[in-house]
Order: sequence, then structure tokens, then C-alpha cells
Amino acid sequence: MSQQLNTRVQGVSSDARAMMMYEANKKSIVVAYLFWFFLGMFGAHRFYFGKTGSAIAQLILTITVIGSVVTFVWMIIDAFMIPDWLRSQNTMLAAQIAGP
Repeated sequence: MSQQLNTRVQGVSSDARAMMMYEANKKSIVVAYLFWFFLGMFGAHRFYFGKTGSAIAQLILTITVIGSVVTFVWMIIDAFMIPDWLRSQNTMLAAQIAGP
């Protein structure tokens, strides 16, 4: 069975393989905004984009009452930044897959 699967994978061109890798690993705008909408106060959308440091800061700020106000404003600003983050992440992924 694995021999048959190996044969199928070997028959795929490198361009098709690169496209499959890109499609499997690219970030989704829908997922990003779902994280932002439902778990944005906890920084879930920032974790999704790999912005771990600021996501942890947002998470810690959410625990405090005054920090929650700051986090809410931060979350609203993030809503406008998500498309740029998405474009940047996916462009970087495409460049990484394409190689030098």
C-alpha cells in the first residue's frame, strides 16, 4: 500500500507538490477572524499568526479589569491589521516553499 502511495507522490511535478504544500500550510482569513471574534480578548488570533509574545501580553492584560479595556482597544485595532498579517504570512510561506 505505501509503495503504491509512494509511486503516486513521485508522479507529481515539483510545481504541483509546491502548490499542495502551500495550500496545506497557508493561513485562512476566516479562521483568523473567528479566533479574533470569539477569543480575541485572549490573543488567540495573535497565537495563530505566530505573534506569541504579544499574544501572551494580551492574555495577561485580559485578566485585569483595567487591562481588559486596553485589550479591547487592542483587539479592535487588530481587526484592521489581520489582512496584512495574513498577506505577509502567506507571502513568506510561498517564498519559503519556492526556495532560492
